[in-house]
Amino acid sequence: MAKKQRDDRKEKNPGIIERTVKIKRCAAVVKGGRRFSFAAMVVCGDGKGKVGWGYGKANEVQPSVEKANKQAMRTMVKIPMVEGAIPHRVDGRYGAARVVLLPAGPGTGIIAGSAVRAVCEAAGVKNILTKSFGSNNPVTLVKATIDALQSVRTKEDVARLRGVEL
Repeated sequence: MAKKQRDDRKEKNPGIIERTVKIKRCAAVVKGGRRFSFAAMVVCGDGKGKVGWGYGKANEVQPSVEKANKQAMRTMVKIPMVEGAIPHRVDGRYGAARVVLLPAGPGTGIIAGSAVRAVCEAAGVKNILTKSFGSNNPVTLVKATIDALQSVRTKEDVARLRGVEL
């Protein structure tokens, strides 16, 4: 008689999209040879307009990813969207990386590189055109993309800030 298998692994955060963008290996030369450590860059989002990023370092890959996930959950920010797209063009900068995000019509999809795509998918953006300039480092591209998404404003936000009625 076959035993019923139990799956003890449970999803820690249901409804959260987690994308590991980059895992880096670092080597420190010590007396006995090389000692390796790992750094992980993770993007988390709820797919409904909230997204955050985290960067974790540890001596093994799994703990570094877990640390990055924990930090990404704490740094989530709300992104205003209109019908699965951003309402207007935005630019984001971080260091030498520059990212331009353009709204796209329904059915376009996410036209982006891997780092920017991870942020857009986690945030729940369905239709967007992107272009990155300068650095192609995934860590700086993620930070520049989130900088751009934080500067998105809806018509209602702008009207409220200006004190004008639509």
